[in-house]
Amino acid sequence: MNFQLYPAIDIRGGRCVRLTQGDYDRETVYGEDPLQVAQTWIRQGAEWLHVVDLDAARSGESANYRLIEELTRLVEVPVQVGGGVRDHKRLERLLEAGVSRVVIGSAALDDPAFVKEALKSHGRRIAIGIDARNGKVATHGWLDTSEVSAEELAAEMVQLGAETFVFTDISRDGTLSGANVQAVRDLARACKKQVIASGGVKSIDDLKELAKAEREGVQGAIIGKALYTGAIRLGEAMREVAGVRNQ
Repeated sequence: MNFQLYPAIDIRGGRCVRLTQGDYDRETVYGEDPLQVAQTWIRQGAEWLHVVDLDAARSGESANYRLIEELTRLVEVPVQVGGGVRDHKRLERLLEAGVSRVVIGSAALDDPAFVKEALKSHGRRIAIGIDARNGKVATHGWLDTSEVSAEELAAEMVQLGAETFVFTDISRDGTLSGANVQAVRDLARACKKQVIASGGVKSIDDLKELAKAEREGVQGAIIGKALYTGAIRLGEAMREVAGVRNQ
């Protein structure tokens, strides 16, 4: 699988927003219609979309389900969805709607039996989301921080059959402070599985550094605020990353 770029569409209250360091009180609205935002990224060349239901991530409940299902049906590219997937009902609903890959986060720590069954039933359509603050896993919309390290949780999930991880450095998310390339590479080396990087990406140089680690298991990068502020142009980023792969 080639290194992929995943434009992020974070949905809260039906709108496309970005949070800073996962803080729900530090929200910036970038679009009233997530469907239009999705089409914008596709026109610019997106081959995947990464959608997060922030309301569900926080409470487990959300009014965004139908919107996300509609988005998934309307776009022509695979969609990866996370946020509040803590039971089979929510998981099956997303998969039946056509979501290509579902990211399970908090439940990886809280309910490994559910994760084991999900991986057994759906295999590579499941990714494990590991969101870390100072190296420790945070859950429930990043409101709770555990004593479990990212690498410890990854090792447990590999034992259950996980093949793909989404790793977010919370301290950098939404800050444009630069991706934590070393932490991503360390996790990929430790678990020997595919890792998608998230949090802090600020420039094409960040993406090129991550792409250089593709052989180590770094499979892609999620880009949020850098796209919405214009710091990164998607088409240019895709060309530059392809150049790294071809070296």
